[in-house]
Amino acid sequence: MSIADMVQNMIDELNEAMADAVKSDNGNNAAMTRVRKAMQSAKGAAQDVRMKISSIRNG
Repeated sequence: MSIADMVQNMIDELNEAMADAVKSDNGNNAAMTRVRKAMQSAKGAAQDVRMKISSIRNG
């Protein structure tokens, strides 16, 4: 998977989490949990992108 594809997947996942983020702002605890899960997933995906870039850069 290319770096651009990886970043696009992150963007897509975060866009999907927006509806739950709005619900979270209104006090919906279940939505807060889903947003936290999406943020953890984004963190892992960002780390994967960083590792791929480092491996390409370092040969």
